[in-house]
Amino acid sequence: MRNFHFAANNRITLLQNGAEYFPELETAINKAQVEVHLETYIFEYDVIGRKIAEALIRAAQRGVSVYLLLDGFGSQDLPREEIQRMLQAGIKVLIFRPEFFFSKPRRYRLRRMHRKLAVIDAQTAFIGGINIIDDQHNPENLIPRFDYAVAIQGPLLVQIHQAAKHLWMVVAWAHFKKRWVHPSAIKPSVKPCGDQSAALVIRDNWRHRHDIEHAYLDAINQARSEIIIANAYFLPGRKFSNALKNAARRGVQVELLLQGKIEYRLQYHATQALYENLLAAGIKIYEYNRSYLHAKVAVIDQYWATVGSSNIDPFSLLLAREANVLVKDPSFAAALRLSLKTAIAQESIPVTPDNRRIFSWRNHLVNWLSFYIVRLMQGALGYDWHDSTS
Repeated sequence: MRNFHFAANNRITLLQNGAEYFPELETAINKAQVEVHLETYIFEYDVIGRKIAEALIRAAQRGVSVYLLLDGFGSQDLPREEIQRMLQAGIKVLIFRPEFFFSKPRRYRLRRMHRKLAVIDAQTAFIGGINIIDDQHNPENLIPRFDYAVAIQGPLLVQIHQAAKHLWMVVAWAHFKKRWVHPSAIKPSVKPCGDQSAALVIRDNWRHRHDIEHAYLDAINQARSEIIIANAYFLPGRKFSNALKNAARRGVQVELLLQGKIEYRLQYHATQALYENLLAAGIKIYEYNRSYLHAKVAVIDQYWATVGSSNIDPFSLLLAREANVLVKDPSFAAALRLSLKTAIAQESIPVTPDNRRIFSWRNHLVNWLSFYIVRLMQGALGYDWHDSTS
């Protein structure tokens, strides 16, 4: 069992979808007095993006230090004029690995900043899977993407604030913006805010290469009764798959809520290639069909839970910078479990071995062809996720 740094006495609030998350984030930014850190993979120039941008601009204009970190691929459609407007308002904006139309395909380009994290005045933080994008509207007129975030207050802010400052410093130095790195004008309070124990786990390419994966594996290997995982892009390596199958074989009820709407066809079919083997081990699989599934969450034994940005696939577990929160608390686990169970019962379709759509010979061929294409693509870039953990 690895020792993740759990902090006690926090208040962790579950937020489902943008309808609950964005008003809380905007309100927190509007109340900021000293400092705002915001990291996001996608910052879309839509209704939500403009709302959050205006809140950040207002904060900067009243003297708040605002630090906005965007991923160069995920946020490449954000107009340069909008970025310039934020810079002119006093917001410090950095792009993690900018993309250019003439960029050559190199392996480092897959190392993205996939975190969705905000820290306001070192007193309130938000972490989850929700980008700055309007999930209320989409071309197919579906309901919003199914996703989660958490609002955090309490001693865990020490870890989160430090992580945000550290990544900002790393990117600022890489962009020769040393002058944008300043000692924080505010320190997180360690005053108790609640009774929930939680830890921050991140994935990077230095000291925390496998922390999120290890956190999952530790919890799965110790599970006694139930594992529920909801994940948008599910393509685990051998050790992760074996951990789930071993749990099912020792009597643990294992349920996977996976993507039912095709967003990225290659990855969707590669995931379906795993279904037969997982079902044979006694694992229950459900495909979420009401809208696009974007969640990256889990509940184990109605006590341990995680919410964050990390998928269970090679991109998240081997390449991207990610951030998850681990929570050990029965009340929080119960709330997340109820939400997932409702989605499974009312908004999903169970996958069974006699499903002709999934297990037809034609789809079987497409699934395994997709799986090996993804595997070859990863191998060509020097990555192998089959034995991704040490």
